[in-house]
Amino acid sequence: MKNGMGIVYHDDFLLHTNYYHPECKERLEAIMSKLRTTGVLASITSIAPREAAPLEKITLVHGEAYIRSVERACREGQQQLDMDTYLTPETYNVARLAVQGALDAVEAVMNNRLDKVFAFLRPPGHHAEVSRGMGFCIFNNIAIAARVLQKEYGLERIMIIDWDVHHGNGTQHVFEEEKEVLFFSVHQSPAYPGTGALREIGSKEGVGYTVNAPLPPGSGDGDYLLLFNEVVLPLMYSYKPQIILVSAGQDAYRGDPLASMKLSKQFYARMAELIGQAAAELSGGKMLLFLEGGYNVEAQADIVFNVINTLAGLGLPLEEDKNTNEQPYAEKVIHTIKSYHKQYWNI
Repeated sequence: MKNGMGIVYHDDFLLHTNYYHPECKERLEAIMSKLRTTGVLASITSIAPREAAPLEKITLVHGEAYIRSVERACREGQQQLDMDTYLTPETYNVARLAVQGALDAVEAVMNNRLDKVFAFLRPPGHHAEVSRGMGFCIFNNIAIAARVLQKEYGLERIMIIDWDVHHGNGTQHVFEEEKEVLFFSVHQSPAYPGTGALREIGSKEGVGYTVNAPLPPGSGDGDYLLLFNEVVLPLMYSYKPQIILVSAGQDAYRGDPLASMKLSKQFYARMAELIGQAAAELSGGKMLLFLEGGYNVEAQADIVFNVINTLAGLGLPLEEDKNTNEQPYAEKVIHTIKSYHKQYWNI
């Protein structure tokens, strides 16, 4: 019997790929294989977007000139959008299909067909700015989903939690001047893309609605748990979001080749559990997760299994590895966050 947990997946998400690039189709193939062999896939609902998102949905976030430039570059066989972000002839259509996957996830949760959806979208999105793609990202899937939740469903309090190891610059910049979206990012610093400083707290009507937690390399389970208990959960209960969106990148894992953090596989389940428990109280359980980074292919599959296993309440044994209880790097960061934000939030 299916439960209230679902995923978004389409085989065409594999068409945008470069074997020599960290953001390759093997990341998603490994996740799907893990979910099949463990029986998880048979226990949850799968959603496959039927067509690419229409242009007017993408322009809720991105400028039409940028969208057309991606289309043209793919049609003409351009191989790179920038130094980090590759293109294939299929990239434009696959990126539009990924946006539709985000829209389908929103529709499933907002129409009460599912409580939670993990959208396995490729290419990822949280680095994509209004007028440029970057950091392996073409269109900002999570930002478009949030805009649809605002404009089509009338939501006034949306919380985005970005646990990818790299700061979600694109998402922050889309919403940093407004209060209808509370954006929280925990990320390694220094690291790509160099944004997400503590002092970045939003502007205009959005002052206080951007909260950044830059942690130094080597931070691990203990640091993140302290941060969640001292900042993330108090923020959630103070803001009372109507829905919670997660930029779920698994690259803060201790074995990821593109970062230097030390999270264990099982701690991702803990983060999902904490957010899910708060969502049950605050947003009727409504929660959307969007695949971002994570470049240790096998470990990412294990982590995604842990997250879905936890959120779906399947009770299967978690994939575990060494727990990292290093020194509390987070304490100073938490103190500074509270000093910047205590006038806005009960934290």
